[in-house]
Amino acid sequence: MVVMLLERVPASLRGELTRWMIQPKAGVFVGKLSAAVRERLWTKVCSDLNGGAGTLIYSADTEQGYAVRFWGGVSRWVVDFEGLTLIQKR
Repeated sequence: MVVMLLERVPASLRGELTRWMIQPKAGVFVGKLSAAVRERLWTKVCSDLNGGAGTLIYSADTEQGYAVRFWGGVSRWVVDFEGLTLIQKR
C-alpha cells in the first residue's frame, strides 16, 4: 500500500498521479504499487513540486510495517524515537 500526501502542487502533477492511484481527497493519493513504480512516481513528484511539499508513506519491513519520506517544505517531519517512527509538527 502506498499513500502520497501533496501540498501546494500543480494540478498537472495531481492529474498525472491519478493514472496510477486514486485520489479520495484533494492532494491525497492511495494505491498498491510495485517498489519500482513507487520510486519512479516519487522521483517524478519530487522533481515537479514547484515549491510544494510531498509525503510518501509505504509498506516496509519495519517494526511498524511502514516507512515515511518527505520532500519540500512540509509542515511535519519524521522523528526516530527508539526505533519508532513518529511525526512532529514544526
